[in-house]
Amino acid sequence: MTNPMTNPTNPMAANGGANGGGQLPLPLTGLRVLDATHIVAGPFCSLILADMGAEVIKVERPGSGDLARGRGPYVTANPDTVDGESPAPVSARYLGVNRNKKSVTLDLRHPRCKAAFEQLVQASDVLLDNWGPGAFQRLGLGYDRLRELNPGLIYASITGYGDSPDLQGPYSRWPANNLAIQAMAGWMEQTGAPDGPPQSVGDNIGDSIPGLWTALGIVLALETRRQTGQGQRVDMAMYECMAAHLVSNMNVYQATGQSIGRDLDRMATAGLTLRAADGYVVMAGARLAERWQALWQLVGRPELAEDAGYLAPTGGEFITAQVIPAIEEWSARRPKWEVAGKLTELGFSMGVAQTISDLAGCPHLESRQMFVDTADTLGGQFRSLRTPVRLTGCAESPATAPPTLGQHNREILCALGGLTEAELADLEREGAV
Repeated sequence: MTNPMTNPTNPMAANGGANGGGQLPLPLTGLRVLDATHIVAGPFCSLILADMGAEVIKVERPGSGDLARGRGPYVTANPDTVDGESPAPVSARYLGVNRNKKSVTLDLRHPRCKAAFEQLVQASDVLLDNWGPGAFQRLGLGYDRLRELNPGLIYASITGYGDSPDLQGPYSRWPANNLAIQAMAGWMEQTGAPDGPPQSVGDNIGDSIPGLWTALGIVLALETRRQTGQGQRVDMAMYECMAAHLVSNMNVYQATGQSIGRDLDRMATAGLTLRAADGYVVMAGARLAERWQALWQLVGRPELAEDAGYLAPTGGEFITAQVIPAIEEWSARRPKWEVAGKLTELGFSMGVAQTISDLAGCPHLESRQMFVDTADTLGGQFRSLRTPVRLTGCAESPATAPPTLGQHNREILCALGGLTEAELADLEREGAV
């Protein structure tokens, strides 16, 4: 596919912007992505690409579609906005990661649907899938076949442990999900109370972090294609993505041979979690004696400002049993934002342990325009988080509603997939689209 921004006859390229006023186009304008993914990892990846201007076409199973469509909680229609029978509820999990996309339905086991899909491959720049090791190979659509159809194609697959034939390991055939990957990659052994079992991080970062890395891998492969004209396979393993983010702990292990886990000394060194009247705050940047002296004056314990043990406190047991309770005599009687504010003024690096409700109403995120409102396909609005990449010279990212299942069948399958209107109607009757 020709990228319009590399075409010297393209007026946007000539005038340096999308509107003639100096505003640049989004970086992936002109790129077409086939998104054969579901749940979170793949859709999160394609969401980033869509927000950056790519045309993303979800390829979904007829009847059910992306598995996330069937997982609650659900958004329901406001009766005041519905004329007649209320539409079916829509999954909030689906809405949150599928804006700015189109949807087609194809049963890739059906010969005519498979042929239409192959034509879509020929007309696209990227194919993304996360259906597990060898899924497309079993459909006769392995990378060798895809490369025959489109030598410039970037084919990115997200699997638990990698899917390249020449990079097989003992876990290569294992299925994977967020919790399994958090455990395997060492995250759970780092998380939780020292006297308790390993805990997962609360959100499904085992999916979203691989989605982010895959988006980066796709963009890098596209740059190689720009230089050489050749596409390639992007083999992304969730396990490796998550392991890479334990870089600090791995570096400590390489230097000391110590496998850091959930112990009081490590937790106290990393930062102190302090109780406030309405929640918790976290205090870091606690290395300077001058800050501790100011803190003890602030909390009404001036005698501790003269005690060397309280000016550079060490040892998890001492900090837990003595230092934290002394601070909490003051902090537990004050709101968390007041505590954080006063300790920030002393030079400590403070954070408030915010709830999801706090984040949803965060004035800073609102000021930074980190929320995006799209139609929810039910007559209402759905608010989700914006892609945080700030390209300050580019046009705003689009904010179109996530597609209903098969919404763009006629537009895409007849224009790019080679189906006639009559063939599409026949496939609809068969339940193949």
